Amino acid sequence: MTACIVGWAHSKFGKHDGVDVETLIAKAASDAMADAGIGPQDVDEIYLGHFNGGFVRQEFTSSLVLQASDKLRYKPTTRVENACATGSAAIRQGVTAIDAKRARIVLVVGVEKMTELSGPEIGGVLIKAAYQKEEGDIEGGFAGVFGRIAQQYFQRHGDQSDALARIAAKNHKNGVQNPMAQLQKDLGYEFCRTVSEKNPIVAGPLKRTDCSLVSDGAAALVLADVDTALGMKKAVVFRANEQVNDFLPMSKRDIIKFEGPAVAWKKALAKAGMNILDLSLVETHDCFTMAELIEYEAMGLTPEGQGARAILEGWTEKDGKLPVNPSGGLKSKGHPIGATGVSMHVLASMQLTGTAGGMQIKDAKLAGIFNMGGAAVANYVSILEPLR
Repeated sequence: MTACIVGWAHSKFGKHDGVDVETLIAKAASDAMADAGIGPQDVDEIYLGHFNGGFVRQEFTSSLVLQASDKLRYKPTTRVENACATGSAAIRQGVTAIDAKRARIVLVVGVEKMTELSGPEIGGVLIKAAYQKEEGDIEGGFAGVFGRIAQQYFQRHGDQSDALARIAAKNHKNGVQNPMAQLQKDLGYEFCRTVSEKNPIVAGPLKRTDCSLVSDGAAALVLADVDTALGMKKAVVFRANEQVNDFLPMSKRDIIKFEGPAVAWKKALAKAGMNILDLSLVETHDCFTMAELIEYEAMGLTPEGQGARAILEGWTEKDGKLPVNPSGGLKSKGHPIGATGVSMHVLASMQLTGTAGGMQIKDAKLAGIFNMGGAAVANYVSILEPLR
């Protein structure tokens, strides 16, 4: 890989009343360029990750990045969408442009404004990322999809409610130290484990604390080729950047195996020449706690059906042998769809440059990132390390 991350920006995730999509985009873009120490005239290409799907009326948004500066006018700008992996898809396009030597510096922005709609309307937008012929009418939307996945996993491997509560508690505890997180509150294991008025069942065995948040927010980064990055004040290089797509219908897959994510991880680790425990940390796609549990298996941390060991034995805690989601993950940080993948890369880059503050993993040298669209359909794995 020739691409490096040389600057970034990240809004606070949450409900941003009175702040529209273009304002979120323009600020993130401006702040990322300033952080990289470049001007808009230095940018060769721009990619915007924006799912939308009806969250806001403005559907054609690529050129809204140009609102950051008049000097971005006439730059080639493309909107990218790949469900909840939209942000990572935009990054991959930027990496590809640099690898192809079509661009020297690329600006990538990820954004979503979800909170203008009601809860049922939000669910109606999100379920569009499932296979409509078979899954479009699942009760509870995507929570219902993952509720079914959890039920099938429980049937095959036993009740995992303790493990799911431990994952939720871990991520909420980690999120306290993330100033960009939507929910900075340590809820504790007992609250996450217990069904209550404040933590009701949402779908299948999943409670509210098992489900990621509805969020507004943006994140941005600047990519540069290695020669350019060597002259920048900071640079994080891609050791690997892999994409694997699987069938959209869940009926065509053994859905609790997350085979697409497993292939993506295998390809990325082989490309980087390492194994999973060589990583200092992982930021993974915990849209639901059940997803994080199966992802432990997909990344090769545990054998199939034994993902619970990783959390119950403390492996993925912040001080464990492979910290997972030290940022708090989607569970605590929030999940503005188009921004999530970019956010993961920003937070991992902060870890590798020693600038993650209270989230910091000591001596972080290698970071893995997993971002997925749909139920393990569009799967992206990046492995990052400091360039110098």
